[in-house]
Amino acid sequence: MTGLQYDISNIGAVGPAIMALLPEIAARAEETEKARRLPADLAAKLAAAGAFNLSKPAALGGLELAPLDFMKIVATVAEADASAGWCVMIAVTSTLGAAYMPEAAAREIFGPDDVITGGVFAPMGKAEDRGDHYLLSGQWQWGSGSANCSWLGGGAMIFKDGELQKFDNGAPYHRMLFFPAKDVSFIDSWHVAGLKGTGSGDFAVEGLTVPKDRSVSFVGDQPRDPGTLYKFPLFGLLALGVSSVALGNARAALEEIRTIAIHKKTPGGGRSMAQRATVQAELARATAHLGGAFGYLENAIGECWAEAQGSEEISAKGRAKLRLACAHATEISAEVCKTAYTLGGGAAVYSDNSLQRRFRDAHVATQHIATAPAVFELAGRILLDQPVDMAML
Repeated sequence: MTGLQYDISNIGAVGPAIMALLPEIAARAEETEKARRLPADLAAKLAAAGAFNLSKPAALGGLELAPLDFMKIVATVAEADASAGWCVMIAVTSTLGAAYMPEAAAREIFGPDDVITGGVFAPMGKAEDRGDHYLLSGQWQWGSGSANCSWLGGGAMIFKDGELQKFDNGAPYHRMLFFPAKDVSFIDSWHVAGLKGTGSGDFAVEGLTVPKDRSVSFVGDQPRDPGTLYKFPLFGLLALGVSSVALGNARAALEEIRTIAIHKKTPGGGRSMAQRATVQAELARATAHLGGAFGYLENAIGECWAEAQGSEEISAKGRAKLRLACAHATEISAEVCKTAYTLGGGAAVYSDNSLQRRFRDAHVATQHIATAPAVFELAGRILLDQPVDMAML
């Protein structure tokens, strides 16, 4: 891998260790896509490199990296392969639960250096409050990387004596419950257009006992760990992970089409694509758009991180700008991948062509709820001083 957007070699020991894996991740991208999951041995190598510990509390042996370093690493892995970058992002963000749990439970789940965790925040399950534990049943979609996990989490609506519990504002009460992956039924449902290699199929449990200390409410609970990272908006960090994958994927697509343009000859004309004015203009526009998206996101991260380091809560506008920058970056990334795919011509229509994979991966990332088009409306309400529910911001 050459010409990467970021130099991550100076990010502790994890940066160089991940960089050493990039050539293999890139070389096995087609294998990953065909397998419809990240190969177990590659996941284990990433775990050994520390790639899944980026946001884990330092008290548990994690790296507790600043958000900008998290972005740089995820985007760099995604330049090699978007599916691998996505699996890293999901595993990393799942470790945020450790900052909310009692230390003993957090150490049991997240303690090992090479543990891989995952899960789905969306409350697709039902948990009956049985005093010191929950009785959990449910089926969750988008279980990215779950086949390689030792522990999984699933969001669930909380019931007591058959009645749905509610937050103080009247919204349904839900928590994310964590349980051993060995207790899960995996469902082969991941037959999709893009990000095929993420293994994001469904998983389910039925009547599973989950101790209460293995659960968190990212909406209602406060983090137990006082680290600055856990003051940073949690859903903003998830959105940052999605947009980092999208940006890394788009940059790789742009670099690939640039290389093709320089070396590929126009049929019958003998000129390289790089000599065509339309190619020059389209590549230049795409480069500017992608660079702008990177820069705007970096700026939003910096402002939000500066607020997190202060004594006050992070402002609504700071949170909104971060989410806006993430959604914008994901959208621009998809447009850049479309440009690269279009310039790729007839060769790009074949399913084994990397430009097509980049195009498909980009347009699945845009569908994630954390960066979906509705985020623009959410951010717009804040920018226009309109009331908004801050719980998910």
